Amino acid sequence: MLPLTIFTPAYNRADLLPRCYDSMKRQTNKNFIWMIIDDGSTDGTDILVNKWIENEDSFKIEYYYKENGGLHTAYNEAISHIETELCMCIDSDDYIPDDAVEKVLYFWAENGSDSYAGIVGLDYYTDGSVIGDLLPEQKSVNLIDLLTGKYKINNGDRTNVVRTELYKKYAPMKVFPGEKNFNPHYMHLQISQDYDFLVLNENLRYVEYQPDGMTNSMIKQYFNSPNSFAEIRKLYLSFPDTSFKFRLRHSIHLVSSCLLAGDISRAWKESPHRVTTFLALPFGIALSLYIKLKVK
Repeated sequence: MLPLTIFTPAYNRADLLPRCYDSMKRQTNKNFIWMIIDDGSTDGTDILVNKWIENEDSFKIEYYYKENGGLHTAYNEAISHIETELCMCIDSDDYIPDDAVEKVLYFWAENGSDSYAGIVGLDYYTDGSVIGDLLPEQKSVNLIDLLTGKYKINNGDRTNVVRTELYKKYAPMKVFPGEKNFNPHYMHLQISQDYDFLVLNENLRYVEYQPDGMTNSMIKQYFNSPNSFAEIRKLYLSFPDTSFKFRLRHSIHLVSSCLLAGDISRAWKESPHRVTTFLALPFGIALSLYIKLKVK
């Protein structure tokens, strides 16, 4: 059985997928599966990928089509099919260095075990500069500690290589009707409640943020997927030993999301920190009004 699956969710990215495909073809180690999850594309992605499958003989390509539901549902679909020990997501508008697979497999063979969730590596801009700071110089880190600021570094985007059995433990992610913006990092944080990730301070992905991508449309996402964002804020607030500033910030967002979802009482009924969430009430209301104003 092959050791690694690289899965790529894609929605109307037939113009960008070839760059990702070319980076797969350049890999110095072809001991992997590239899995494309077509999230309801209408731009000929199926024709493009099936042509690659027909002609590619240096590595295995798998293709699965599903109705459009958002990135988290593409994760759910991918995880249901993955059978390799490890897996990693590379977005359709990103690509990987020529030696990414070689680095991952060698590093895991030398250091990996069931004691770790997988590997966390670096993301780079296409100009060759690292996104955020280097990871701490230690064997492993916890992604929750990265999120909450324990390591005192600029925590940019990272690439997570995950043991598939742990994804399967927490998948599928919740799906709220009509909402397409549930951040799959939710599962990484769930996994991090029990496991650390091995540190690989190497480039595992080149990232190019698109104008229509998730990163550049956060206000619209807050408005269109309030239940999804309320769910992840509740997870953030459940982490122990976080600062008051961290709890207040995410309580404000929890209040805002619950208000946008039409039930503000959920904010303190479901919050792990009710007092902080109550204090956040006026700021959360103001944030929800700001979001509504920006999306008009």
